[in-house]
Amino acid sequence: MTFFNSNTPIFVRKKTAFVQDLPGIWRIHWQIGRHVILSTFYTRHDQACLVWGLLSSIIFTTVQFVPVSWLHQTVIFSGLTLAALAIMLGLTLYLTEEKPFARVLWAWVLLMVVGISITNMSFFLGWGHVLGSICPLWLILNAIGYCFTGVELRSRMFLLLSGFHLLAVLLLPYVGIWQPLTTGIVISGCAFWVAELQWDANGVCLSQLQPAPQ
Repeated sequence: MTFFNSNTPIFVRKKTAFVQDLPGIWRIHWQIGRHVILSTFYTRHDQACLVWGLLSSIIFTTVQFVPVSWLHQTVIFSGLTLAALAIMLGLTLYLTEEKPFARVLWAWVLLMVVGISITNMSFFLGWGHVLGSICPLWLILNAIGYCFTGVELRSRMFLLLSGFHLLAVLLLPYVGIWQPLTTGIVISGCAFWVAELQWDANGVCLSQLQPAPQ
């Protein structure tokens, strides 16, 4: 067996909502007559990605467009991030029964805590240079998380998403004042993308779900 499963495409859309039952799965199936408009599903780890994507879009869009003081932003967004982290843990703790998932989950928790801590300290301790580099910081933290996930789950998709975040870091100086919006689009967009796709993990992920009887 190779490290990556080259027989599985890197990016694959979920084909149907009718798959085997899993804890807390969401199913969406819209159909008019024989015409299927949308048929998909969201496992609990997909739902965690949706939460992270929604939170990221809210935070970075607010930073870009809403004139709120740094103090209020720091306090509010730290609280929202911790609340989202608790929700994501609640959704994904069942995965810790399998070692690769457990390592991935706690790695992401650590990265989020590090990000919140550095963001808060840069404001309260007056680290101006760090405060001005919050967007690259969060992109790099996400890149590390996706890279670690790609290695642990043996997934090319996550490794490519890691590289995409690093590419965004290099492009940030060229977008000027739109760095927060650009960062939010990259982070939230990738999280939503992961939630929509069937992962290409090689034997260590629930990526190959079996159809369920309709």
